[in-house]
Amino acid sequence: MDKKLLDKIIEESFQYYKKGHVATYIPALGRVNPEQLGIAVYDLENNEQYFAGNAETSFAIESISKVPVLLLAIEERGLKNVFNKVDAEPTGFSFNSILNMEINKRTYPMNPFVNTGAIVINSLINGKNSDERFEKILSFMKLICNNEHLTLNQEIYESESRTGDINRSLAYYMKANDMFDGDVEDVLDSYFKQCSVNVNTIDLSNLAAVLANNGIAPWNNQQIVSEEAAITVKSIMTTAGLYDESGDFSTHVGIPAKSGVGGGLMAVSPDKFGIGVFGPALDKEGNSTAGMKALKLLVEKVGLNIFE
Repeated sequence: MDKKLLDKIIEESFQYYKKGHVATYIPALGRVNPEQLGIAVYDLENNEQYFAGNAETSFAIESISKVPVLLLAIEERGLKNVFNKVDAEPTGFSFNSILNMEINKRTYPMNPFVNTGAIVINSLINGKNSDERFEKILSFMKLICNNEHLTLNQEIYESESRTGDINRSLAYYMKANDMFDGDVEDVLDSYFKQCSVNVNTIDLSNLAAVLANNGIAPWNNQQIVSEEAAITVKSIMTTAGLYDESGDFSTHVGIPAKSGVGGGLMAVSPDKFGIGVFGPALDKEGNSTAGMKALKLLVEKVGLNIFE
């Protein structure tokens, strides 16, 4: 791995931003410049990071936050207790749809990476209110991303909260069907905040490196999460990390990944690399167009497909 390779990947992938559009259903995201692409890679073998393009540009973590919050919930509650509240199955419906639960008369969400599941997972974080839960979440994100300076993006948070009616409908449906404890608006507040934390690709590559290293932070050898938790989360990323594009991605790229509508991608090459990508222009599934191309090129050029 070297910076020249990443520079070349940025050069070959950048134009793909033209095939996508920034998310507009959250107004603050609609104002982000689509002409950006960055990538960062944490090399476990050499214990070094390489990055290129807009790697240090801050953006909202959005649904990638579902990974560290799930890991935190597992650490606090235990694997069995968490997955008594949410399943680990992929869904053929949109990430913000409730149809699968309604059609199949389910009593808990399909997986932790659809919005219903992520709201339930947020409610499992210990804390008597939104402020306490978010303080724990942010502290954990700082730890696992190796960045003490992570902050809440107030503009994104307010925009998320103001326009989050679909998430409110999901949460009230689940509350009415006894799927989670706690006050709906209080849980949603901490959920909107977790999605609105500012990160960059270097932060995401650190998070991915912990997962790639089976829960151990490679920068100081601290066991941040259990090996069992890391393996479980990587497995769900493989089947449900990229919304309705998860199956296609696993078939043609072949590494665990999680995306967010802020344009971020976090991907794991087990025992080798932690990868962070940023490209705010999205395809119809909500994944970065240029970022997906860059990730695919990296996997092909370095030979990272876990199924080969």
